[in-house]
Amino acid sequence: MRATSSTRLLAGFLALALLAACAGGGGSVVPNSGGSTSQSAQRGVQYISHALPGDSPTPTPSPSPAPGGLLGGLLGGVVGLLGALLSPVCTGLLHCNAVRNTAVNPNPNPHPASVLGYTPKQLWSAYNLHPSTSTITGPTIAIVDAYDDLTAESDLAIYRSQFGLPACTTANGCFSKLNSSLQHGPYPASNKNWSQEIALDLAMASAACPSCKIVLVEAASDDINLLASAVDAAATLQPAAISNSYGVNESSSAVGLDAHYNHAGIAITASVGDTAGVEFPASSSNVIAVGGTTLKPASNARGWSETAITSSGAGCSKYVERPSWQTASCSTRGVGDVSFVANAATGVAVYDTAAGGWIVLGGTSTGAPFIAGLIAAAGDYGNAPGASPVYARASALNPISGTPAGDTSLGTPNGLAAF
Repeated sequence: MRATSSTRLLAGFLALALLAACAGGGGSVVPNSGGSTSQSAQRGVQYISHALPGDSPTPTPSPSPAPGGLLGGLLGGVVGLLGALLSPVCTGLLHCNAVRNTAVNPNPNPHPASVLGYTPKQLWSAYNLHPSTSTITGPTIAIVDAYDDLTAESDLAIYRSQFGLPACTTANGCFSKLNSSLQHGPYPASNKNWSQEIALDLAMASAACPSCKIVLVEAASDDINLLASAVDAAATLQPAAISNSYGVNESSSAVGLDAHYNHAGIAITASVGDTAGVEFPASSSNVIAVGGTTLKPASNARGWSETAITSSGAGCSKYVERPSWQTASCSTRGVGDVSFVANAATGVAVYDTAAGGWIVLGGTSTGAPFIAGLIAAAGDYGNAPGASPVYARASALNPISGTPAGDTSLGTPNGLAAF
């Protein structure tokens, strides 16, 4: 993922152009500007009406007309070239589903005045969330990933400190990093690509439920069998939810691992992927499959708009029967169920030492840990199979405009009511 000097120059120009587009309401990479919080009551013991010290409402940018002349041409070129600068973080038959915006150079300053990418407060504003940020009260979110992130805990500490979230450490009992035998070491080999995925997952779980505990379970490698076994191990800890931000192309052998993703009383989320083709475990009827959107500030009642991304693994399973609780256009299991911001052109802010500091990540990996966090925060998902509780509460979700054919997502979070 190293860039040549000319590529870096182009990336720098593109980053500036993206910021200019954002200032005009274009919805590209967004600097941290605080966000705003509503005072309406929310369901779930982990969420309360609140305002962080020093918070002030952030005006929602109004959409501006597309610029003309030279600037318009330059920004049009940016849009055309941006796809080449959104790079999958992990590759291989099994891969994590994070996508990095490489137009944004890493910022090594742990606590800058502002960062690029959506911040927790901006996500709370977009999804009508009002989490408590005062103390850690539980429950637990489990994150399953491959390989070891050497600086997972310290990077998480920087992320949470930057955004005023309560400390989540091994010392205070909030954070645990375990191998697949549920031991504090020895850990798997480290992997700089998967460390970005891990940092993203921990950040999004933290943003969704700042008062939840987090357990990171690291599989020995990116083998689907080992990851599936790690889910079984994580389930023995009885977390409220288990997040899986990875996938392998759906096949009969992969689907044969379905039982590993079926644990009564534990919600299991899985990202649908970022390229055409249905992936497993997202195609399992035992999981909540999380798709992706492009999220932009808007001058409407919500203050935001969302459209479905076309580059995702949403679609119809070739192997899994349609569950009784799903009413989709597919004759088989439709993937996915709910969605969350995934376009790395805006992305979310993440701190990862191995990547050089603050970076902007997207991909459907953002949604699996965030939705897991919302389920943990709501605290009453119950024992119903798969995504069936979300289908029963679908009217509580935000609609998505421009949903492409084959995308079966019901919508995006609108508070905790759907979870």
